Amino acid sequence: MNTRSSLRGWLISPAGLVALCICVSMAAVLQFSVRAFIPGSLDVGGLTLANFTGLGKSVYLSAFVNTLLLSIETTICSLLVAYPLAYAMVRVRNRLLKSFILIVSITPLFLGEIVRTYSWIIVLGNNGFINTVLRKTGLIDLPLNLMFTHLGVLIALVHVTIPVVVLMLATAISHINRDYEKAAQSLGAGPVRTFLTVTLPLSMPGIIASITTSFAWTFSAFATPQMIGGGRVPTVSTLVYQLGFSSMNFPLAASLSVAGLALTVVSLMLLGRGTKRLKAMGAH
Repeated sequence: MNTRSSLRGWLISPAGLVALCICVSMAAVLQFSVRAFIPGSLDVGGLTLANFTGLGKSVYLSAFVNTLLLSIETTICSLLVAYPLAYAMVRVRNRLLKSFILIVSITPLFLGEIVRTYSWIIVLGNNGFINTVLRKTGLIDLPLNLMFTHLGVLIALVHVTIPVVVLMLATAISHINRDYEKAAQSLGAGPVRTFLTVTLPLSMPGIIASITTSFAWTFSAFATPQMIGGGRVPTVSTLVYQLGFSSMNFPLAASLSVAGLALTVVSLMLLGRGTKRLKAMGAH
């Protein structure tokens, strides 16, 4: 009993230390968010709520809207691309093909986010892979503007998110009892109807986990929007960086961080309510 208690203490202590550090960091950010900015100085002034009242400006509202849109669009696109990959990875019988799908799906996880983002800069640039192929085939005369655009950031974010979504969906699909599908087919249901009425509802736990993870991950993404967007696609994270390290306005950057965190919590709560029907589908 003493050994078990000692082991539990060794396991809990690091987690408690990390939680304490996070709480202290959040308290520091919150403290900075209600302090006045002194231009030309790293010191902060007295207590004020002016930082939060100033967040109603169009530049900050645009960042909030862009972040929400990118999070929603990335989540939807990731699901649409990742579900067929996950389904094939689980259901394909050919081991070689299954291994190929697995490698293609999760290889991006072994690369750093910076490396993946730089690769998309090469692909999406005016002289990149996409524009070069389109011009050589005669489909376009002038290069498409893919860099520093909302679409370019979305494409790169989907690529970052897909590996995690594929793994979550594959786990959910692999736990589906194939007898339910066989029973539906024996009652006259075709492949499409069996998928829509049996396979898809039973994979809802993985879909819900993917939606939540993808949304939260995209909302906090920094490197990809910063490098692909080039400052022309404002998000909460990139704006915090610009305010804090370019303008040295740490109080306003802190207030924007707090507002972004609050928006994330509210969005996830609404997302949780919106997925209750999906959970009910999975339960049946």
